[in-house]
Amino acid sequence: MTARVKELTNRATSWVAKAPPPAMQPASDLRAFLDAFGRLGYDVKDLRRAAGLSPEQLSDPDALVPMSATPALFGRAIAVRPLKNLALRLALETPFGAFPLLDHLVASSKTVGDALNQLARYFRLVCAPIEIEIRENEEPIRVVYRQTCVGPSFSIEYSISLAVEHIRREADGCVDVVRVSFMHAPEDLADFEERLRCPVSAPADWNGFALTRASWKVPARRRDASLHGLLESQADAVVSRQPRSGSASDELRHALAVRVSRGDAEVQSIEALARHLAMSARTLQRRLADEGSSYQEILAETRREAAERFLAESALSVAEVGYLLGYSEPAAFHRAFKRWHGVTPAEFRRMRRAKPLRRPVSRARSRRGARSLPR
Repeated sequence: MTARVKELTNRATSWVAKAPPPAMQPASDLRAFLDAFGRLGYDVKDLRRAAGLSPEQLSDPDALVPMSATPALFGRAIAVRPLKNLALRLALETPFGAFPLLDHLVASSKTVGDALNQLARYFRLVCAPIEIEIRENEEPIRVVYRQTCVGPSFSIEYSISLAVEHIRREADGCVDVVRVSFMHAPEDLADFEERLRCPVSAPADWNGFALTRASWKVPARRRDASLHGLLESQADAVVSRQPRSGSASDELRHALAVRVSRGDAEVQSIEALARHLAMSARTLQRRLADEGSSYQEILAETRREAAERFLAESALSVAEVGYLLGYSEPAAFHRAFKRWHGVTPAEFRRMRRAKPLRRPVSRARSRRGARSLPR
């Protein structure tokens, strides 16, 4: 009996020792929420204590805190004073710069369209279970938000509301948001429409917002090419150091993104990537299937994103882009790209590099030397 008890005790001790550390998030994310709660009249000290956060953690830009702090913070706020459409209200009270690197990276972009592409590319800088996809070939242009895991609608409502509000501010109000769309029914739809100043469709078949093509080309108020280049390098460094989820899908996406961005077509095979991930190709395929994905789906997704970036931002020919992405024949790349976007690679490049539209200027204003848009 004693031996059996000792065996069970050893197993329990071994399990505790091997238990993974708690998931962490940047303390700066919590600071942004606390500041917004303060503007809404909540007792910030009370919320901070409920979340188990110290002033030192919140003032340290590099501090990490347990993910459990977020539900504790919001649970206390709701218990003290429930607030209708809380995510929307917090978003409207979140100022520019609350998420410093991402906010300044987006704002220093050349145009509204460039800013939203940067938001999609670097949204991982904030701790939210969301991916953003730009549907630039559609009319109106759609910015689609997808939750990467099942969870409450708060993150979707907050992220979309914040993006709509900030993109308008950074374009001096010259952005026409056609509509906002939610797959769920918000607590008060009319309140969303009034505060976001646009129609809101809910429940719908997608999350996100749509804006006109003219809005897409509006210059950003804080555009600064030199600053943007520095911030982009910093963002790339931060993203490269971020821990990944450990899922086979995420690990494969990361490995493929590195190889595709470098043009390493010969090491994009599933066998080469499986070796890099320290498993057999069969094991990788099985794990991907368990997660509802496949190697071919992730490869196509990664190639599509890289193709968009190469065509929009590089001087490479269409044939060279196809070769870098691992297509042995230009025709195969053309077929794949047209399947993704409905246009050829050359047409996509022309669309992305078209000069921003300028507002018509009256003869009287021209004589006064009026500027077309404020910086």
